[in-house]
Amino acid sequence: MIKPSMITPGSTIGILGGGQLGRMMAVAAAQLGYHVIGYSPPGDNVAAEVCHDFFEKGWGDKAALAAFASKCDVVTWEFENVPLSAVAMIPDNLLAPHPRALETAQDRLKEKRFVEGLGGKPAPYMAVDSDQDLARAVERIGAPGILKTARDGYDGKGQWRIGSVREADSVRFPGRPCVYEGMVDFLAEFSVILARGQDGEVRFWDSTANVHSGGMLEVSTLPAGDAVEAQVAEARPIARQTAEALNYVGVLTLEFFATSAGPVFNEMAPRVHNSGHWTIEGAATSQFENHIRAICGLPLGSTATRFETIEMRNIVGSDALTAHEVLAEDTEAHLHLYGKAEAREGRKMGHVTRVGRARA
Repeated sequence: MIKPSMITPGSTIGILGGGQLGRMMAVAAAQLGYHVIGYSPPGDNVAAEVCHDFFEKGWGDKAALAAFASKCDVVTWEFENVPLSAVAMIPDNLLAPHPRALETAQDRLKEKRFVEGLGGKPAPYMAVDSDQDLARAVERIGAPGILKTARDGYDGKGQWRIGSVREADSVRFPGRPCVYEGMVDFLAEFSVILARGQDGEVRFWDSTANVHSGGMLEVSTLPAGDAVEAQVAEARPIARQTAEALNYVGVLTLEFFATSAGPVFNEMAPRVHNSGHWTIEGAATSQFENHIRAICGLPLGSTATRFETIEMRNIVGSDALTAHEVLAEDTEAHLHLYGKAEAREGRKMGHVTRVGRARA
């Protein structure tokens, strides 16, 4: 755990991962006067364009990770699937958040049990390690449901919907640990995003209503509507307790379903989150800036919402080819393109945020 002391501007922040979240963190860090270096295996590392230096090396390259760490005053990550073996090669006193957050979030079964132990309520679930386990899970929990790999799934990947008990017979166990979850009859989806400083201070952003398509976030809106707003007060303590139990420093996200029986926990992301991109224009301090503030020991910024209405919409796949048309059609739209070289189906290429009248 990083010691509670300020890392002064001019120091160097290391980011594990080279995607758009790292890119936006690096921009926020530069605005606060920090240098940023990144580390990720070779690929379309769009964060490299805004970093002072970038290591395109494998996660198992001990020498490269040691050289990377030697240049950093603090090291964080931009996605939750950074191998724990790579994180273990970074000196513990440099890391923020603590790696325990990664260890918990990388295993869906461990994650559910962890939050459940803090009083959170996940959907009905069972561990699945064989075809026989899957049959028992469907029999006990019922269908429809979703079979998910316990590790390495995101944006709908590693998931199989099972619409009925009969349909379950055609789904084969994929050969690695899974979790079967009962479908949740929800009114809306929302996320609780918080920033926790080194001193333990916690600040929450307003929760958006989130709409997903094919397992991927499509749009986030404020106001979130009655169903979400009625349950945020019950969901926030679960998120706070999760952050405190993990001794977390930085931005943490918990996703929930708003149901007739109250908030149901879905997933945890120990990082900045897609549903918080609206905060760049829409909040007094963005999730990216507050993450940098937190890991560097700076005071957290206000998370107040600045506008009466906000919509953040992802640009996915080939939609990116016409993204500039957004600016011609709406001169007040805020366009963010991530600089990815290849626009393919299901790939996040950018996002657009639109805001309404400023709050008084």
